[in-house]
Amino acid sequence: MKWNKSHILLAIFLPIQVLLVQLAAKNPAFIERYYSNGIYPYISSFFRVVFGWIPFSFGDVLLAFGLFIFLRFIFRLIKTRFRNFIPKIIHFVAVLSIIYFCFYLFWGLNYYREPLAKNLNYQQKKYTTKQLQKVTEHIITKLNRHQVKITKNDTLQVKNPYQPKEMYTMAALGYRNLAQDYPQLAYQFSSIKSSLMSLLQSYNGTSGYLNPLTGEAHVNDKIPKTSYPTTTCHEMAHQIGFAAENEANFVGFLAANYNDDVYFKYASYRMAFGYCIREIRKRDPELSKTLWQSVHKGIIKDFNASYQFWQQYQNPFEPIVKKGYNAYLKANKQAKGVESYNYVVDLLISYFETSEKR
Repeated sequence: MKWNKSHILLAIFLPIQVLLVQLAAKNPAFIERYYSNGIYPYISSFFRVVFGWIPFSFGDVLLAFGLFIFLRFIFRLIKTRFRNFIPKIIHFVAVLSIIYFCFYLFWGLNYYREPLAKNLNYQQKKYTTKQLQKVTEHIITKLNRHQVKITKNDTLQVKNPYQPKEMYTMAALGYRNLAQDYPQLAYQFSSIKSSLMSLLQSYNGTSGYLNPLTGEAHVNDKIPKTSYPTTTCHEMAHQIGFAAENEANFVGFLAANYNDDVYFKYASYRMAFGYCIREIRKRDPELSKTLWQSVHKGIIKDFNASYQFWQQYQNPFEPIVKKGYNAYLKANKQAKGVESYNYVVDLLISYFETSEKR
């Protein structure tokens, strides 16, 4: 096998890219101005227009093809007994270099933008358990109200009547309402799809994902429908440039909450309650039990149904996948890894306290 100069140059370019990304990570103001609010909106809009009209997930097909090529590469490497090993590895690293470049150019640099709290002018401080309790009680009141509005009975479980494609369209309408108060959270050119790998996602414990190479938002269409609206809005938040999981959770909450549909509003408070009560349980288990007593039985049935759904997909490989994702998040400025999802509570408290002052 001949040495390929372009492969060598691309392979050498990989560590240079890593260094440049690390330098960019130290300049969030630069990223915010010139990337997240500069070229990224044009890049993301382009991909959503190009792939949004395709009825299936092009990104999933691309991932499957990439996995096939990788396994084929390993098979051939073993079959040839590692002949021409170094040139082949250089070729492999060259491909990784291209993928790395595309990942950060097309989306990944959003990990290093300025915090959303700064963007929204929230004065975030370390909140007390009393503040958390007050916000959680407010969320429970809203959650109970919407549950009764839907079911007309506080003991009945909410059943979302919509199909996935209907909710994808409806989610965009919520963002349209949201943009009136938060123009920086505007969303255009929908590209939201059910994942072709939904069963696999269920087994690895994920509800959705954004493919950064195609700009498509994917939702696991097997998840309970009561959480479907917020999962959809969460993935759409990634599309408009909010890479951090806690920030995507918060924007997803807002978009679902601003929706005119009661099932979306219910889902928004359901998600907010889930994160807040989890944080209270860590701080004060007895307070957590007391607050649960004020939650309608129909809502408790809903949470139990979701728990049972995920339990049926428990498997020995899920913790391994989560460890890998945890490492990925930590490598991209989310020091808490998968726990980063839970830090949406900070933003929720700032939001509700700010709303009360208006």
